[in-house]
Amino acid sequence: MNKLIVILGPTASGKTELGIKLAKRFNGEIISCDSRQVFKEMDIGTAKPSLKETQQVPHHLISIVNPDQEFNVAIYKKLAIKTIREIQKRKKIPFLVGGTGLYLQAIVDNVQFPKVRPHHKLRKELEKISTKELFEIYEKLDPRGAKEIEKENKRRLIRAIEVCKVTGKPFSEQKKKGKPLFEILQIGIRLPKDELKKRIEKRVEKMFKKGLEKEVKKLFQKYGFNIPPMQSIGYQEFQGYFKKEKSINKVKEEIKLHTLQFAKRQMTWFKRDKRIKWITNKKEAERVIKEFLSSDC
Repeated sequence: MNKLIVILGPTASGKTELGIKLAKRFNGEIISCDSRQVFKEMDIGTAKPSLKETQQVPHHLISIVNPDQEFNVAIYKKLAIKTIREIQKRKKIPFLVGGTGLYLQAIVDNVQFPKVRPHHKLRKELEKISTKELFEIYEKLDPRGAKEIEKENKRRLIRAIEVCKVTGKPFSEQKKKGKPLFEILQIGIRLPKDELKKRIEKRVEKMFKKGLEKEVKKLFQKYGFNIPPMQSIGYQEFQGYFKKEKSINKVKEEIKLHTLQFAKRQMTWFKRDKRIKWITNKKEAERVIKEFLSSDC
Protein backbone atom coordinates (compact mmCIF):
# COMPACT_ATOMS: atom_id res chain seq x y z
CA MET A 1 0.00 0.00 0.00
CA ASN A 2 1.28 3.42 -0.97
CA LYS A 3 -1.36 5.36 0.91
CA LEU A 4 -0.93 8.53 2.95
CA ILE A 5 -3.56 10.27 5.07
CA VAL A 6 -3.25 14.02 5.68
CA ILE A 7 -4.98 15.71 8.63
CA LEU A 8 -4.91 19.49 8.22
CA GLY A 9 -6.62 22.59 9.48
CA PRO A 10 -5.95 25.95 11.10
CA THR A 11 -4.02 26.31 14.34
CA ALA A 12 -5.93 25.20 17.49
CA SER A 13 -8.55 23.30 15.44
CA GLY A 14 -7.79 19.98 17.14
CA LYS A 15 -5.49 18.31 14.58
CA THR A 16 -3.21 16.71 17.17
CA GLU A 17 -6.05 15.12 19.13
CA LEU A 18 -7.89 13.90 16.02
CA GLY A 19 -4.66 12.64 14.41
CA ILE A 20 -3.84 10.51 17.47
CA LYS A 21 -7.34 9.01 17.65
CA LEU A 22 -7.35 8.16 13.94
CA ALA A 23 -3.80 6.79 13.92
CA LYS A 24 -4.69 4.49 16.85
CA ARG A 25 -7.91 3.40 15.11
CA PHE A 26 -6.23 2.62 11.76
CA ASN A 27 -2.84 1.26 12.90
CA GLY A 28 -0.92 4.38 11.95
CA GLU A 29 2.03 6.56 12.87
CA ILE A 30 2.13 10.37 12.83
CA ILE A 31 4.50 12.62 10.92
CA SER A 32 4.28 16.21 12.18
CA CYS A 33 3.86 18.79 9.42
CA ASP A 34 4.62 21.91 11.43
CA SER A 35 7.46 24.26 10.48
CA ARG A 36 8.08 25.21 14.13
CA GLN A 37 7.65 21.92 15.97
CA VAL A 38 10.82 20.67 14.25
CA PHE A 39 12.84 22.91 16.60
CA LYS A 40 14.15 21.68 19.95
CA GLU A 41 13.55 23.78 23.09
CA MET A 42 10.47 25.40 21.54
CA ASP A 43 7.76 23.29 23.13
CA ILE A 44 5.06 25.42 24.75
CA GLY A 45 4.88 28.20 22.14
CA THR A 46 4.61 25.70 19.27
CA ALA A 47 1.94 23.59 21.05
CA LYS A 48 3.91 20.35 20.67
CA PRO A 49 2.03 17.18 21.61
CA SER A 50 2.64 16.15 25.22
CA LEU A 51 4.66 13.10 26.33
CA LYS A 52 1.37 11.37 27.16
CA GLU A 53 0.11 12.01 23.61
CA THR A 54 3.31 10.85 21.89
CA GLN A 55 3.29 7.66 23.97
CA GLN A 56 -0.13 6.73 22.57
CA VAL A 57 1.12 6.56 18.98
CA PRO A 58 4.60 7.04 17.40
CA HIS A 59 5.35 10.63 16.33
CA HIS A 60 8.04 11.76 13.87
CA LEU A 61 9.79 15.03 12.86
CA ILE A 62 9.30 16.78 16.20
CA SER A 63 12.31 18.39 17.98
CA ILE A 64 14.88 17.35 15.38
CA VAL A 65 16.99 20.53 14.92
CA ASN A 66 18.31 23.37 17.11
CA PRO A 67 16.57 26.76 16.75
CA ASP A 68 19.68 28.36 15.23
CA GLN A 69 20.10 25.63 12.57
CA GLU A 70 19.09 26.15 8.94
CA PHE A 71 15.79 24.43 8.16
CA ASN A 72 13.47 24.85 5.20
CA VAL A 73 10.75 23.18 3.16
CA ALA A 74 13.22 21.29 0.94
CA ILE A 75 14.91 19.71 4.00
CA TYR A 76 11.50 18.91 5.49
CA LYS A 77 10.27 17.29 2.27
CA LYS A 78 13.27 14.95 2.10
CA LEU A 79 12.88 13.88 5.74
CA ALA A 80 9.10 13.48 5.52
CA ILE A 81 9.22 11.29 2.38
CA LYS A 82 11.86 9.05 3.98
CA THR A 83 9.75 8.74 7.16
CA ILE A 84 6.52 8.02 5.24
CA ARG A 85 8.20 5.21 3.31
CA GLU A 86 9.66 3.69 6.49
CA ILE A 87 6.19 3.65 8.09
CA GLN A 88 4.73 2.01 4.97
CA LYS A 89 7.46 -0.67 5.11
CA ARG A 90 6.28 -1.49 8.63
CA LYS A 91 2.82 -2.15 7.10
CA LYS A 92 1.37 0.82 8.96
CA ILE A 93 -0.55 3.88 7.74
CA PRO A 94 1.34 7.20 7.72
CA PHE A 95 -0.68 10.18 8.99
CA LEU A 96 0.74 13.57 7.98
CA VAL A 97 -0.67 15.95 10.60
CA GLY A 98 -0.20 19.73 10.62
CA GLY A 99 -1.07 23.16 9.37
CA THR A 100 2.01 24.43 7.53
CA GLY A 101 0.53 24.85 4.05
CA LEU A 102 3.78 24.97 2.09
CA TYR A 103 5.18 21.88 3.82
CA LEU A 104 1.95 19.97 3.17
CA GLN A 105 1.93 21.05 -0.48
CA ALA A 106 5.54 19.94 -0.88
CA ILE A 107 4.50 16.35 -0.06
CA VAL A 108 1.00 16.25 -1.56
CA ASP A 109 2.04 17.77 -4.91
CA ASN A 110 5.68 16.58 -4.84
CA VAL A 111 6.80 20.17 -5.39
CA GLN A 112 10.28 20.55 -6.92
CA PHE A 113 12.01 23.56 -5.38
CA PRO A 114 14.85 25.51 -7.04
CA LYS A 115 18.25 24.49 -5.72
CA VAL A 116 19.73 27.86 -4.92
CA ARG A 117 22.38 28.13 -2.22
CA PRO A 118 21.90 30.75 0.52
CA HIS A 119 23.28 34.17 -0.42
CA HIS A 120 24.33 35.34 3.05
CA LYS A 121 25.22 38.93 2.11
CA LEU A 122 21.86 39.46 0.40
CA ARG A 123 20.01 37.83 3.31
CA LYS A 124 21.73 40.13 5.78
CA GLU A 125 20.58 43.17 3.79
CA LEU A 126 17.02 41.87 3.48
CA GLU A 127 16.81 41.10 7.20
CA LYS A 128 17.01 44.85 7.91
CA ILE A 129 13.90 45.55 5.81
CA SER A 130 10.36 45.39 7.22
CA THR A 131 8.05 42.53 6.24
CA LYS A 132 5.72 44.96 4.45
CA GLU A 133 8.57 46.33 2.31
CA LEU A 134 9.85 42.81 1.59
CA PHE A 135 6.44 41.84 0.25
CA GLU A 136 6.41 44.93 -2.00
CA ILE A 137 9.86 44.00 -3.36
CA TYR A 138 8.76 40.42 -3.99
CA GLU A 139 5.52 41.54 -5.65
CA LYS A 140 7.55 43.46 -8.26
CA LEU A 141 9.90 40.52 -8.87
CA ASP A 142 7.19 37.82 -8.99
CA PRO A 143 3.56 39.07 -9.21
CA ARG A 144 2.15 35.54 -9.54
CA GLY A 145 4.13 34.22 -6.58
CA ALA A 146 3.09 37.20 -4.46
CA LYS A 147 -0.54 36.05 -4.70
CA GLU A 148 0.34 32.74 -3.03
CA ILE A 149 3.00 33.60 -0.44
CA GLU A 150 2.22 34.41 3.22
CA LYS A 151 2.63 38.21 3.33
CA GLU A 152 3.65 38.19 7.01
CA ASN A 153 6.21 35.37 6.74
CA LYS A 154 9.51 37.25 6.66
CA ARG A 155 11.67 34.13 6.29
CA ARG A 156 9.77 32.90 3.21
CA LEU A 157 9.73 36.36 1.65
CA ILE A 158 13.52 36.65 2.04
CA ARG A 159 14.02 33.20 0.48
CA ALA A 160 11.68 33.98 -2.44
CA ILE A 161 13.46 37.31 -3.14
CA GLU A 162 16.83 35.56 -2.83
CA VAL A 163 15.86 32.94 -5.46
CA CYS A 164 14.52 35.65 -7.82
CA LYS A 165 17.66 37.80 -7.55
CA VAL A 166 20.20 34.94 -7.74
CA THR A 167 18.55 33.18 -10.72
CA GLY A 168 17.05 36.22 -12.46
CA LYS A 169 13.73 34.36 -12.78
CA PRO A 170 10.45 34.55 -10.79
CA PHE A 171 10.42 32.11 -7.87
CA SER A 172 6.92 30.82 -8.76
CA GLU A 173 8.12 29.73 -12.22
CA GLN A 174 10.83 27.59 -10.66
CA LYS A 175 8.47 25.74 -8.29
CA LYS A 176 7.11 22.77 -10.24
CA LYS A 177 4.76 19.95 -9.32
CA GLY A 178 6.24 16.50 -9.83
CA LYS A 179 4.67 13.08 -10.32
CA PRO A 180 2.55 12.12 -7.26
CA LEU A 181 4.55 10.05 -4.78
CA PHE A 182 1.63 8.61 -2.81
CA GLU A 183 -2.10 7.87 -2.98
CA ILE A 184 -3.37 10.66 -0.77
CA LEU A 185 -6.47 11.45 1.24
CA GLN A 186 -6.60 14.98 2.64
CA ILE A 187 -8.96 15.56 5.57
CA GLY A 188 -9.55 19.13 6.74
CA ILE A 189 -11.00 20.18 10.09
CA ARG A 190 -13.56 22.94 9.68
CA LEU A 191 -14.76 24.85 12.74
CA PRO A 192 -17.18 27.80 13.10
CA LYS A 193 -15.23 31.08 13.42
CA ASP A 194 -16.49 31.77 16.95
CA GLU A 195 -15.47 28.33 18.17
CA LEU A 196 -12.00 28.63 16.63
CA LYS A 197 -11.55 32.05 18.28
CA LYS A 198 -12.49 30.57 21.69
CA ARG A 199 -10.12 27.65 21.20
CA ILE A 200 -7.24 29.99 20.30
CA GLU A 201 -7.87 32.16 23.38
CA LYS A 202 -8.07 29.08 25.63
CA ARG A 203 -4.88 27.65 24.14
CA VAL A 204 -2.90 30.88 24.66
CA GLU A 205 -4.07 31.08 28.30
CA LYS A 206 -2.96 27.47 28.78
CA MET A 207 0.47 28.24 27.25
CA PHE A 208 1.06 31.02 29.77
CA LYS A 209 0.03 28.75 32.66
CA LYS A 210 2.47 26.09 31.41
CA GLY A 211 5.35 28.61 31.48
CA LEU A 212 5.57 30.24 28.05
CA GLU A 213 7.24 33.37 29.45
CA LYS A 214 9.99 31.26 31.05
CA GLU A 215 10.51 29.27 27.83
CA VAL A 216 10.84 32.42 25.69
CA LYS A 217 13.20 34.09 28.19
CA LYS A 218 15.50 31.05 28.17
CA LEU A 219 15.54 31.00 24.34
CA PHE A 220 16.08 34.78 24.15
CA GLN A 221 19.08 34.58 26.50
CA LYS A 222 20.56 31.73 24.44
CA TYR A 223 19.77 32.79 20.86
CA GLY A 224 18.38 36.35 20.84
CA PHE A 225 15.41 37.33 18.65
CA ASN A 226 17.17 37.47 15.26
CA ILE A 227 16.90 33.78 14.34
CA PRO A 228 13.79 32.91 12.22
CA PRO A 229 12.02 30.66 14.80
CA MET A 230 12.15 33.46 17.38
CA GLN A 231 10.36 35.77 14.94
CA SER A 232 7.30 33.52 14.89
CA ILE A 233 3.99 33.94 16.73
CA GLY A 234 4.19 33.23 20.44
CA TYR A 235 7.83 34.36 20.64
CA GLN A 236 8.24 37.63 18.72
CA GLU A 237 5.60 39.37 20.86
CA PHE A 238 7.90 39.14 23.92
CA GLN A 239 10.57 41.44 22.46
CA GLY A 240 8.94 44.62 23.79
CA TYR A 241 8.16 42.95 27.09
CA PHE A 242 11.79 42.08 27.78
CA LYS A 243 12.70 45.68 26.94
CA LYS A 244 10.05 46.77 29.48
CA GLU A 245 8.07 48.50 26.71
CA LYS A 246 4.82 46.58 27.27
CA SER A 247 2.99 44.51 29.88
CA ILE A 248 2.60 40.73 29.96
CA ASN A 249 -1.15 41.17 29.37
CA LYS A 250 -0.38 43.13 26.19
CA VAL A 251 1.89 40.27 25.04
CA LYS A 252 -0.90 37.77 25.70
CA GLU A 253 -3.49 39.78 23.75
CA GLU A 254 -1.07 40.23 20.82
CA ILE A 255 -0.42 36.48 20.66
CA LYS A 256 -4.17 35.79 20.62
CA LEU A 257 -4.73 38.35 17.85
CA HIS A 258 -1.77 37.23 15.72
CA THR A 259 -2.76 33.56 16.11
CA LEU A 260 -6.31 34.30 14.97
CA GLN A 261 -5.01 36.26 11.96
CA PHE A 262 -2.68 33.37 11.14
CA ALA A 263 -5.56 30.85 11.35
CA LYS A 264 -7.50 32.95 8.81
CA ARG A 265 -4.52 32.93 6.44
CA GLN A 266 -4.21 29.17 6.82
CA MET A 267 -7.87 28.70 5.85
CA THR A 268 -7.41 30.96 2.81
CA TRP A 269 -4.50 28.72 1.72
CA PHE A 270 -6.39 25.45 2.31
CA LYS A 271 -9.59 26.58 0.60
CA ARG A 272 -7.75 26.74 -2.73
CA ASP A 273 -7.27 22.95 -2.68
CA LYS A 274 -10.53 21.36 -3.82
CA ARG A 275 -9.23 17.84 -3.07
CA ILE A 276 -9.57 18.38 0.70
CA LYS A 277 -12.50 16.56 2.31
CA TRP A 278 -13.76 18.82 5.09
CA ILE A 279 -15.12 17.20 8.24
CA THR A 280 -16.61 18.44 11.51
CA ASN A 281 -16.14 15.35 13.71
CA LYS A 282 -14.22 12.08 14.20
CA LYS A 283 -17.07 9.91 12.87
CA GLU A 284 -16.99 11.68 9.48
CA ALA A 285 -13.21 11.31 9.34
CA GLU A 286 -13.42 7.56 10.08
CA ARG A 287 -15.98 7.08 7.31
CA VAL A 288 -13.86 8.77 4.59
CA ILE A 289 -10.72 6.93 5.76
CA LYS A 290 -12.48 3.54 5.57
CA GLU A 291 -13.61 4.33 2.01
CA PHE A 292 -10.10 5.47 1.06
CA LEU A 293 -8.32 2.43 2.52
CA SER A 294 -10.73 -0.02 0.92
CA SER A 295 -10.48 1.59 -2.54
CA ASP A 296 -7.96 0.65 -5.22
CA CYS A 297 -7.22 4.29 -6.21
